[in-house]
Formats: sequence, C-alpha cells, structure tokens
Amino acid sequence: MDKVKIEILGLSSSQSQTSGSFALVLGETEGERRLPIIIGMFEAQAIALEIEKIKPNRPMTHDLFKSFAHGFDFDIKEVIISDLREGVFFAKIVCGNGEKEVEVDARPSDAIAIGIRFGVPFYTFEKVLSEAGIILTDEEEVAEEIEEQVTVEKPGKERIQDYTLDKLKEMLDEALNNEDYEKAAKIRDEINRRS
Repeated sequence: MDKVKIEILGLSSSQSQTSGSFALVLGETEGERRLPIIIGMFEAQAIALEIEKIKPNRPMTHDLFKSFAHGFDFDIKEVIISDLREGVFFAKIVCGNGEKEVEVDARPSDAIAIGIRFGVPFYTFEKVLSEAGIILTDEEEVAEEIEEQVTVEKPGKERIQDYTLDKLKEMLDEALNNEDYEKAAKIRDEINRRS
C-alpha cells in the first residue's frame, strides 16, 4: 500500500454533536487533502500540551508511555493512520529496539499524542485519504472560523486578543495552576503571536 506523509495542521473545538470533542486536522505534506479526525477532550489536551511545549505539574499518560519505552530501550519509529472502518479511524504505532520491530494498535488520538512526544513522522495510506480526505477551498473562511474559536470564557465573552500582555501572563499562570491546559494553550498562542 502507498504510504502518504501527513502532518498536524490544527486542533479545534468540534462542531459535532458530541460535547467536549475536538477536531484534529491532519494534512498531506505534499498535497491539499485534509484528514479531520474527531477526538476526545483529554487526548486533544495531551496533543496541545506537547505542541505548545507546556509541561504539566505531573506526567500525563502519554508522557508515562514515553518514559516507560525509554526505560526498556524501545523507541517509536512512526505513526500510521492505518484504516477507516464504518467511520472509525485506526492507527498503528511502529516501535522497536534495534533488534525487533512491532506494530501496536492504537486510537489515532493516542498514537498522535505519543508520536509527537517522540518526534516521529506521521503517515496514512492512500486509500484512507481517498475515502476520508477533504480539500479546503476557502482558506479565509477557515481562518475566520479558527479566529472565532479563540475566545476566553469571561463575562461579556471578551476575545483573548483584547487582553493586555500582562493580563494574559496572569491568566496563563492561573490556567496552569488550575490544570486547564486547553485554555493555557490558547493564551500561550496569543502571547507567542505578540512576541
């Protein structure tokens, strides 16, 4: 089967009927097709924390997996979004120790969260992209939608962009102390945009 290299393009609140779900958008590195995968809040949080290089007070499950793998001299080689059956995506984590290579079945969200911790490439198969891939036609519309999602829930629903840098830093500390990593990632993004 033809493997296609993909990368993480975005992570946003999902408009699906499942509350607390997020859309993880993967895209071909050498093409226009996008692969949106609906994932849970905790997995989205684990992915966002690693992308933003935010260190939680205690290791999360995916960090534990990385420590465990290194403790037994196993490394991750790649992550493959391997199949789509009845609307459900499947993934494989390819790992090894130099002598033996093993493919471990995983949910795509967990596989991606682990893969980014190891800095490995992500792939899917052409048949998965053909079946579930979409091509976005209006980049401005997508950018506006993402902009609308970057709000902080405060009375009056002020936009995160309306806060001063000092206030954002204070809010970031508060969000980290409360372990609200999703909010912390949004605030950190805005701080980084201003730097």
